[in-house]
Amino acid sequence: MNSIELMVEEHKYIMRMLKVVRNASNEILNGEDICYDDFEKMIDFIRKFADTHHHGKEEQFLFKEMVDNLGTMGTNLVKHGMLVEHDWGRLFISELSAALERVKSGDKESRLDVIANAVGYANHLTRHISKEDEVVYTFAEKQLDTDILERINKQTQVFEEEATKQGIQDYYIRLLEELERKYL
Repeated sequence: MNSIELMVEEHKYIMRMLKVVRNASNEILNGEDICYDDFEKMIDFIRKFADTHHHGKEEQFLFKEMVDNLGTMGTNLVKHGMLVEHDWGRLFISELSAALERVKSGDKESRLDVIANAVGYANHLTRHISKEDEVVYTFAEKQLDTDILERINKQTQVFEEEATKQGIQDYYIRLLEELERKYL
């Protein structure tokens, strides 16, 4: 298993969900009612597939090895770049979830916060994914020793096997396809 190729492939699923998020936000902008169930599904995908599953592999394996083995450049790229951006994405989703609750409670003005945080997250993660695919992963592949890349691959394989037993990938890909049928 090539862990970096897998992460690039997962980015494609995440990008598809970002299109769903933008289109659902556009419907709100155009005066449609918020479908809370759908937004909860989007948030679930983002938290469990994009963050826990995908970012989990990056943070536990790839980024750890980059910090441990690539000196100041690796540390700065990961700790002051990618990890900060992961946390920023988590903030957008936390704020989105809070805004949805406020709208449910009757605060119509918070519809704006739903749109702002959903679209903000989609824009942020689109740029983040581009950086990872075009810069971070390429840098890691070129700079990390083969034995370190192989260790990351083995760790990723164990991680993926456990997730497969739990049905994580299948469940979230089906959820994505369900939302795409509605919003794309």
